[in-house]
Amino acid sequence: MRLRSVALAMSLWFLMASAGWAFDGGNGIPKVAWRRPIGQPLQNAGTKKAGLEPQHVDDGYYQGAPVGGFGAGTFSRSYRGDFSRWHLKGGVHKYQTVYANQFAMFQQQQGGAPVAQVLSADHPAQGQLSSWKWDYPVGAGDYAALYPKSWFDYTWNKFPAHVTLEQFSPILPDNYKESSYPVAVYRWHAENPTNKPVTVSVLLSWTNMLGWFRSFSRNMDDHSDEGNHNQAFEQATAAGKMVGVLMDRNRDGDVRDEWDGQFVIASLESPGVEVSYQTTYLPDNDGSEIWKPFAANGALNNSKRAWVSSGESLGSAIAVKFTLQPGEKRVIPMVIAWDMPVVSTGSGRKWFRHYTDFFGTSGTHATDIAREALASADSWSATVDKWQAPWANDESKPAWYRGMLFNELYALADGGSWWGRPVDSDPKTPHTFGFMECFDYPFYSTLDVLFYGSMPLIKFWPELDKQQLRQFTKTVPEEDTSKYLWIWKSLQSGHEEFRIRKARGVVPHDLGVPREDPFIRANQFSWQDTNGWKDLNTKYVLMVYRDYVLTGRKDRAFLESSWSAMKLAMEYMKQYDRNGDGLPENDGYPDQTYDEWVVKGESAYSSGLWLAALRASEETAKILGDQPAEAEYHALFAKAQASYMQKLWNGEFFRYDISSEYKDNIQADQLCGQWYASLTGLGDLVPRDAQLKALHKVYDFNVMKFGGGAMGAVNGMTTDGKLIVRQGNQQVREVWTGTTFSVAALMLHDGMKEEGFHTAWGVYNVVYEKKGFWFRTPEAYDVDGNYRASMYMRPLSVWAMEMTEPPAK
Repeated sequence: MRLRSVALAMSLWFLMASAGWAFDGGNGIPKVAWRRPIGQPLQNAGTKKAGLEPQHVDDGYYQGAPVGGFGAGTFSRSYRGDFSRWHLKGGVHKYQTVYANQFAMFQQQQGGAPVAQVLSADHPAQGQLSSWKWDYPVGAGDYAALYPKSWFDYTWNKFPAHVTLEQFSPILPDNYKESSYPVAVYRWHAENPTNKPVTVSVLLSWTNMLGWFRSFSRNMDDHSDEGNHNQAFEQATAAGKMVGVLMDRNRDGDVRDEWDGQFVIASLESPGVEVSYQTTYLPDNDGSEIWKPFAANGALNNSKRAWVSSGESLGSAIAVKFTLQPGEKRVIPMVIAWDMPVVSTGSGRKWFRHYTDFFGTSGTHATDIAREALASADSWSATVDKWQAPWANDESKPAWYRGMLFNELYALADGGSWWGRPVDSDPKTPHTFGFMECFDYPFYSTLDVLFYGSMPLIKFWPELDKQQLRQFTKTVPEEDTSKYLWIWKSLQSGHEEFRIRKARGVVPHDLGVPREDPFIRANQFSWQDTNGWKDLNTKYVLMVYRDYVLTGRKDRAFLESSWSAMKLAMEYMKQYDRNGDGLPENDGYPDQTYDEWVVKGESAYSSGLWLAALRASEETAKILGDQPAEAEYHALFAKAQASYMQKLWNGEFFRYDISSEYKDNIQADQLCGQWYASLTGLGDLVPRDAQLKALHKVYDFNVMKFGGGAMGAVNGMTTDGKLIVRQGNQQVREVWTGTTFSVAALMLHDGMKEEGFHTAWGVYNVVYEKKGFWFRTPEAYDVDGNYRASMYMRPLSVWAMEMTEPPAK
């Protein structure tokens, strides 16, 4: 067994070394991982902006990288060491520290006194788990993250052995199986740098949380424990004996409620490694049955005492104990697995999560998931390292940027991701995938935002992105005449204004919300009348073409299945060209993604997207042999391009629009259509010199004249370098993180490398260094660094900076 372990370790080391993987010192943490001292408070942290509704999320900066697969539910442990953020109910955010969910460590050097410490720089209220030694010293080590991995590097001087915890879920590129698993892997890297043997033991305590994720509330105060029970188990595996605790509950038949299922905590016994357990204890009491034996010798009592809860919370724990000889190193795996196969919508419709295709739908396979995770932990870890290495080790690009590329990926799993099929559907039904705009605006696959935020999906999980677009394709010819309140217009007019939910030919704003019937009832957004938006149809066309191009121009069937919807979407847009100049006109309300920013007449943003969509439609028609459509779009593009230059180019930048009060302002995102054209090889929509002049104008004004040039690109700026202040429009004076990245991407494409990276660095500076928005990157923040809409979808556009090549000279 030991020889096999050594051989495996050597092969994994060679795999990482051959990939050129750069680690920091001897702790196995990549150099580009983002770091923060464990538990260190942040001075002058950002908060949510004044005036937002009370339910808008602001949980503070104690956050960390999440674990959990796509559509499986997620949770995270903050850099302080507490498990507090829970996204286990579909589309619902809960933030509440569960103190009994915790790691602790025991160490004893030969001849020395034992030391036992909870690995959290925090403590519960007086009375709960009062026998435990809380408050790990702030700054005694570092937290680091390069999603999907994160690490705790413990360097407390009372611990003789050096221990680093590596934690992750198998979020793997181009992988549509393991990336969906409901499991968290914890690999403990322990080394004895002393000249005497050191005994180390790691404790994992966990609460039976079945029945806790029933409601849409932001905490778990309404949880129910009745019927819960725990059971210790042992199973022989090829890698060793799996020992752990299964947390279950009373039920008749298979699991059919989303709050029901199983949890498992487990590890492997092998020569020199002992796993002990406490099947059940009361986590609301002092916890002495856990701490007394663990603090004495690093082992639990192997108590199988168990009962069924009549309302009290039940805890369980395992401890993994081993001895390191001087100079010896070991890697010890532990896992938390859960099998909660059902996810429910507000309408009552139930879905099976994607991972059930591999483990069944009964909700009784948590031990199977744990067993596979323990067997695969080393190979999964190496696969993540190999995936990340080309970017992490690219010294031609800034280290902060290389780390941010991966850390922004957290939103794909943690942003309320949904992946599965309705319970009453045929098991062969293709699974639906989506993730939310954010928890404050809980719309699935919000298209105007997904246009930016889907970049890493098409790069690493292209089938998921195409699946989302197929859902939008299906909706284009559909109509829903339900009457909905148009909120913005009603506020402007002072009386109720209504619109229909969705018109035929319109690409919907979203695929629904968790509280209603997502993926069945689309276009729930009622702030604006999105039937008249000028960017949704064009963005849909561009995204379809992008997915075809960026997956090698091979999936002709994808284009063919989308073509009729693309043409219908483009035809719908023609009605807004009322003066015959070839450009649709904005209608004097915020009829695009900047949904508080009024646009009237032809505009740089919407008209530029129209130009790009015409070119994408022309190229699609050419590929598919639709010659009449190809000729039509070619002629219309020539006409529209001439009008665009004549009406919007002022010699320095493209005007915001031609008729609103903002018409002569500088918009950071004015070349959005050109960004997509450059990304997909559609060529120059406007002359190259005009692009460069406009980008330099944006850099000089929107970037360098805002926040000392250290905060990214503000959305709007006057030509005399001042912020725009208009009642009812906060967006014009906000930095949008995702659009800043898209602007930076176009700068890189056009050869403005220094400007592009500096523009993007402003977002990194605010999010990761100054204001504490790590793993909750917001949509927007103001010059004071206060934010709106955390955990947002659009910042995933940072990957666009890796998906662009400078034009050929």
